[in-house]
Amino acid sequence: MSDNINPLFQSFLKEYLTLLKLERNLSENTLTAYKNDLTACLSFFEYMKVRDFDLVTYTTLNEFFAQLRDAGLSNTSMARYFSSVKGFFTFLYLSNYIQKNPMEKISPPKVTKALPEVLTISEIDKIFSIPDVLTTTGLRDRAILEVLYACGLRVSEAINLKLSDLFLADGAIRVFGKGSKERIVPIGNSAINWLEHYFQNSRPLLEKKAKSGNYVFLNIRGTKLSRMGIWKMINRAVKDAGIIKSIHPHTIRHSFATHLVEGGADLRAVQEMLGHADIATTQIYTHLDRDFVKQEHKKYHPRG
Repeated sequence: MSDNINPLFQSFLKEYLTLLKLERNLSENTLTAYKNDLTACLSFFEYMKVRDFDLVTYTTLNEFFAQLRDAGLSNTSMARYFSSVKGFFTFLYLSNYIQKNPMEKISPPKVTKALPEVLTISEIDKIFSIPDVLTTTGLRDRAILEVLYACGLRVSEAINLKLSDLFLADGAIRVFGKGSKERIVPIGNSAINWLEHYFQNSRPLLEKKAKSGNYVFLNIRGTKLSRMGIWKMINRAVKDAGIIKSIHPHTIRHSFATHLVEGGADLRAVQEMLGHADIATTQIYTHLDRDFVKQEHKKYHPRG
């Protein structure tokens, strides 16, 4: 907790984070994001000399959000802060720690959902050809790229894959997603082939028995790869492939889903493979697919 927050505020924040962890089974990354957002908010209250939650008003909160806006935060980041603060004040109100919930009067910032960048199949091929598979780390990197694309994994899911999660003879892997939710995802022959090459020619050279912990993908120190390590590798491969697109941590996952939908895959099946709790999240890929549908209509309709 921040030294700028009084002990009373700290105790309420600690109780709320514990509740989120126990009742909603959130990941450590998500809990850290909540903690950071709320710590910023509570530090602002301290700066404003508001040291009792019952004295936090609609105006106090509006000033906090105005300060964030003045700092140049995007609408997406503003929406995240709004959600964090609203959840916290709802907890305080339902726990009878405050008499009124000042967040009820504040409207959330409007966020226009930008469609995610997607790689074409030929761009995927170019990126995958970049790692030098004759080297230990190059072969590992090719295997990572293949698995990310074959299974639509989040980076956090890929780095936490263990050998016991692979059922390659059955063409499937076990994935632990957000909130440690388990799902079984199919894996194609190309990814299986590169994994087998990696297990035969690369992983044994990277493995250090005391450190490797049964993780599939290892760094040169023998421990599991970091999220940043994977994304530096991907960004480097994208640049070397001459692809000028805004690449972010979910680009290969988005590409996986879009290519499945373009190929005619059932949206429910794609939802299951991605590990989305709500199919509304998966439906974004039907929007990404519009151009493809138009092309198919023009190509095959008698009066296209």
